[in-house]
Amino acid sequence: MSDVYAARRTRLRERCHAAGSQSAVISHPANVRYLAGAAPHGSVLLLGRREDLLVCPGPLDDRPGEARPDESLRPHLLAAPGGDPAVAAADLAAAQDADALAVEEHHLTVARHRALSSVAPHLRLTDLGSAVEQLRVVKDEEEISCLRIGAEIADQALGELLESILVGRTERHLALELERRLVDHGADGPAFPTSVATGPNSGRRGHRPTDRRVEEGDFLSVCLGATYRGYRCEIGRTFVIGTSPADWQIELYDLVFSAQRAGRESLVPGAAYRDVDRAARQVLDSAGHAEGLQPLTGHGVGLEIDEDPQLAPSAMGKLDACVPVTVEPGVHLPGRGGVRIDDTLVVRPEADGGPELLTITTKELLAL
Repeated sequence: MSDVYAARRTRLRERCHAAGSQSAVISHPANVRYLAGAAPHGSVLLLGRREDLLVCPGPLDDRPGEARPDESLRPHLLAAPGGDPAVAAADLAAAQDADALAVEEHHLTVARHRALSSVAPHLRLTDLGSAVEQLRVVKDEEEISCLRIGAEIADQALGELLESILVGRTERHLALELERRLVDHGADGPAFPTSVATGPNSGRRGHRPTDRRVEEGDFLSVCLGATYRGYRCEIGRTFVIGTSPADWQIELYDLVFSAQRAGRESLVPGAAYRDVDRAARQVLDSAGHAEGLQPLTGHGVGLEIDEDPQLAPSAMGKLDACVPVTVEPGVHLPGRGGVRIDDTLVVRPEADGGPELLTITTKELLAL
């Protein structure tokens, strides 16, 4: 992996040079991991004029089996506890005779930015912007492999839950059990707080589980994800509890399924982000559900669960191959409940079989 990390840092350095900065401090944790591997919490990366350094607030973890940073990077440990690695990195950049330093302003507080300026007053600070996030959009096959394994873990955890007795159990209890099963099957942990929604709560995006108990005839919507080696995937499904679905439930489910299928089928290299959103959204709009639809149809996943690209009506840009995204339309009917169907897929060209579906739990409307 050292060669991979070094190549990523080289691409970023080229961007920095083009913008007039010889050095950069990377402080956003996901970006540090992308460029330097699994570093201690709070570490920052210095792209130096003469040497790249991983500036750490404490010693590296030497326990067997723990993820490690790039071995080709020299770690610089802070001499005293409580120091700021970003401030130390600015000082180190100045010592390497840099005259300009790019920083991630979107990740720095005002106080931290001022501290960077004060420790090296002769350094001209510039904004790196989202340069690293843009590099992260297209994944290599090693990254996609991590997402694929995470999706397998999430599928397995969800499948096991569906085989258990659900009536009478609370949303909160089911969410906790799903998160335990994720870890049991090898996940680092959940990719985000697991959402379990029943009855009138079902179909809500980001619903926080409550003490409401599962009842016969409920819609049950579940959204969970696994983190594996830092990479996060997502799956969402909706079921009916204990009985044959009512006519309105079948009709609503079929509608959301059609919208989700339209979104999935539009995932081709070169497709505009907004066109993917439109493909799914217009199915729901045409059925009279324009009001209350969620602001986006999907988003990128990777070292963060919600990253670029955003598949939304006003989003600018076009899909590339090897970009993993979610497609997750939903409809919620106040007081009745609703449906969400959510998959993680990788954009692939038609010659390679089209979009690769990572989350494979059935999308059939099951009565559990």
